[in-house]
Amino acid sequence: METETSNPEVVGILNQTFFNNTIKEYLIVVGIFILSVVILKIFKTVVISRVKKLSEKTKTELDDMIISAINAIHWPFFVFVALYISTQFIVLNDKIVKIIYYLFLIGIVFYGIRFLDKLINYIIKKVVTSSGDDDTTIIKLLGTVAKIILWVGAALLLLSNMGIDVTSLMAGMGIGGIAIALALQNVLGDLFSSLSIYFDKPFKVGDYVSLGAGSSGTVKKIGLKTTRLQTPQGEELVVSNSELTKAQLSNFGVMKRRRTTFNIGVVYGTPTEKLKKISNYIKEIIESHGEMTDVARIHFTTFGDFSLIFTVVFYINSGSYDDFADIQENVNFKILEKFEEKNIEIAFPTQTLYVKK
Repeated sequence: METETSNPEVVGILNQTFFNNTIKEYLIVVGIFILSVVILKIFKTVVISRVKKLSEKTKTELDDMIISAINAIHWPFFVFVALYISTQFIVLNDKIVKIIYYLFLIGIVFYGIRFLDKLINYIIKKVVTSSGDDDTTIIKLLGTVAKIILWVGAALLLLSNMGIDVTSLMAGMGIGGIAIALALQNVLGDLFSSLSIYFDKPFKVGDYVSLGAGSSGTVKKIGLKTTRLQTPQGEELVVSNSELTKAQLSNFGVMKRRRTTFNIGVVYGTPTEKLKKISNYIKEIIESHGEMTDVARIHFTTFGDFSLIFTVVFYINSGSYDDFADIQENVNFKILEKFEEKNIEIAFPTQTLYVKK
């Protein structure tokens, strides 16, 4: 007995054509659409599950950021992607095809940019955590600039794929940018100088710096436009960042040791035996400070107008000016004590007049 495999009436209905496609083709498209949505939803769930398992084995926050980005993908994205895939199997009006393609493209670009936006936020957070508080403003500014470039680039990409000529638009933006740059050149100059200071790091907050103009002070704040110094007199000195990057600047905050040089003169008539021992006396005094000092050289260098001059050069192994002043003072006192003990007389300016009778 022959089995009827199909119903002629059903076949007839399925083969009816509307807008260049049969009902059967429409049903296939609906099935593909539903299947695509389900597969994308399952794929999202599986990816999140895998990333969560990996996150349990790591201590970084990157996996948490990825999970957050995937969770941010909502049903419109699945609908647009599934609609684009399913409509490839039927014949549609060119305008409808373009609209579906644009919706698909917008969904891809939008969620791609959102993922990159979260990645930028993650990077900013990590950099801010590892940097000082005074770098936060500049880091956030860089993040904002990166996001603006990202969204502008995405908009131009979409417009270009929609058949819009972006060349004239970019030219107009370029001319507008030049006009804005000319109007704000001083502000932008200070802004780029602050970026230069951030990346080059010629100084940091807390360093004592001296400018070529003779001004000096401790760095209190590095801003986007200006840097603030506190001078030794107590007032606040505000210097533009562009001026700072152009100036010859001495940074005492990075000093690891300080070099000191001084001359000491003893009177003519001091016995030669005592003169030969003076260098050793001073060397012992300096070396008594242990690792805080290093002797460079001590020599009897000059027959002065009224004294026999010894030149002393040594290093104080500290960047602190207080340490430098304390050790220098201590060395001076000990030299005086030693010379008093050994009856060595320190010279002072004298002049002898011979009057001819």
